[in-house]
Amino acid sequence: MSTGVDPSALSDEDLLRELGSLYDTRLDALRHAAVQAFGEHTKRMNLLEAEYVRRRPAREVDPGRLRAGARAR
Repeated sequence: MSTGVDPSALSDEDLLRELGSLYDTRLDALRHAAVQAFGEHTKRMNLLEAEYVRRRPAREVDPGRLRAGARAR
């Protein structure tokens, strides 16, 4: 089964749009999709997220999202 356009072929704008669309439908997929459909949703999300991280290895990281920041909360 195809998981869509190869994430590496997407423009930055398209990649962010695709991620946003998946995040918008994630809870619905979790709650109501067939097991196979949820698995495909998860595979696509993982592919797109991996591409985002590959393109932005030095992306800004919120210190509050690190272990020390979580302990400080």
